[in-house]
Amino acid sequence: MKKNTKGIMSLLLAAGLLAGCGSAAGSSRTSAAAVTAAPAAETAAASESSAAGSGAAESAETEASSSGAGSGKTLVVYYSATGNTKAAAEMIAGAAGADLFELTPVEPYTSEDLNWSDDNSRVVKEHEDEALQNQVALTTTSVDAWDSYDTVFIGYPIWWGIAAWPVNQFVQNNDFTGKKVIPFCTSSSSELGESGKNLAEMAGTGDWQEGRRFSSHPDSADVTDWVSSQI
Repeated sequence: MKKNTKGIMSLLLAAGLLAGCGSAAGSSRTSAAAVTAAPAAETAAASESSAAGSGAAESAETEASSSGAGSGKTLVVYYSATGNTKAAAEMIAGAAGADLFELTPVEPYTSEDLNWSDDNSRVVKEHEDEALQNQVALTTTSVDAWDSYDTVFIGYPIWWGIAAWPVNQFVQNNDFTGKKVIPFCTSSSSELGESGKNLAEMAGTGDWQEGRRFSSHPDSADVTDWVSSQI
């Protein structure tokens, strides 16, 4: 009888040990599965966050592109009576990588019109009568893709200490809001004077800079150095 009891006790003890080992193994498997699942969840969350951030960045870039912000384009607008301002304008455009836009009067000035010593010449009459200056019309004042230009150089010869009035209509007919505007002139002796300031007041918009005067025969090195300091 005692031998049977000992046998039964041995069987029960063995069964208990097996159950305990099984429980421990199950617990170990569960713990390992939880540890494995956690990094996977974190990786998925990080991936979703990265995708969302990338999408937001792409959306911002698209919006900026569609608004034309920061295009950085430069335009050189000029009126040239005898070709001197045209030469300076072309040098500036080359140095700045800019587009050119020439202002052309509907009624071009002839050499007789530009005779300053003749009291009956066109420019003398216009100088003496501001109403005649305001009547000088241009073939066009509209620039294609005007809104895409951030910087605008405006060039002209100096007539009696002011900007040659054929540029007036262009300045009056365009909105310079948000643009950096840089006047320049050519003259054998006269300085830039108040010409740039007068045009700024006429425009009423834009961030107008001090500007620069060049001689009637501008030096390309001087022009290039100046342009590099402006843009």
